[in-house]
Amino acid sequence: MTRPLAAPARRLSSRFRPGAATPYLFIAPWVFGFVAFTLGPLLFSLYISFFDWPLVGKPEFTGLSNYVTILTDDTDFTRSFWVTMKFAAMFVPSNLIVALLLAMLLNQPMFASGFFRAAFYMPSIISGVALVTIWSWLLSHEYGVINYMLSLLGIGQINWLGNPNWAPVSIVLVSLWSVGATMLIFLAGLKSISKELYEAASLSGVGKIGQFFLITLPLLSPVLLFNLVTTVIAAFQQLTLALLLTGGGPIKSTYMLAMYIYDTAFKYQDMGYAAAMSWLMLLLIIALTLAIFKFSSMWVFYETEVKGDKR
Repeated sequence: MTRPLAAPARRLSSRFRPGAATPYLFIAPWVFGFVAFTLGPLLFSLYISFFDWPLVGKPEFTGLSNYVTILTDDTDFTRSFWVTMKFAAMFVPSNLIVALLLAMLLNQPMFASGFFRAAFYMPSIISGVALVTIWSWLLSHEYGVINYMLSLLGIGQINWLGNPNWAPVSIVLVSLWSVGATMLIFLAGLKSISKELYEAASLSGVGKIGQFFLITLPLLSPVLLFNLVTTVIAAFQQLTLALLLTGGGPIKSTYMLAMYIYDTAFKYQDMGYAAAMSWLMLLLIIALTLAIFKFSSMWVFYETEVKGDKR
């Protein structure tokens, strides 16, 4: 009667054999870091969003009043929200287009292709402060290199960082300097497309432009979807460039939502109100992401999917 229990007993004991805990030890640092530095602060920010929580002083529970004030009586929040939307409308398509063009260029057989890939990716790992320092010199109204090059073409000087119409454009131009990560993801997607498809299309008389729209874009659409979502998220989290380049000016033309949250928390020392705005921004990002996924079935093509298969 005891023999049928032998196999389960052996299986149970094998779970506690020496070395069975090794995989868990390897992932333990990540789990600890995630709980301590991501999940923990995230839940704590949700908790303090229901309080009037000064940086120094005694917090006071206020319920949903922070959220009600933000949505009904905070003109600065509304303005910074539309500034962020304007930035995202310029940044997202330009980032994707530039990254895709660079990826297609690097996908071509060329001399020292590895060097050029590293060169295009290198700016994306440069510190944000160093990047801002370089571009503040380049975009300077008085002695900037870009204005000097425009003067050689007979174009008058542009006040890139001091004009409310040009300052948001300047932030977008500087942000395009760091498209390296997006470019590499596009490049990996291009490498996965079979060259036989292009050869067959060429033999059928399809030109390069037709091959791009009939082969490249459809097969690259899952990668495009991923980059679109991550770029939208990055657009709403933009802080460093606007904070250091323009300080939110001129006339708050670059005063984005992330900067308003930062100022509320550390300049005005209202942590509860800043946490509430952060959660509203998170909900907005989630809503945009869900909308993108909702409509992605109209333009995203997966090689393995079978149209009309409802199983």
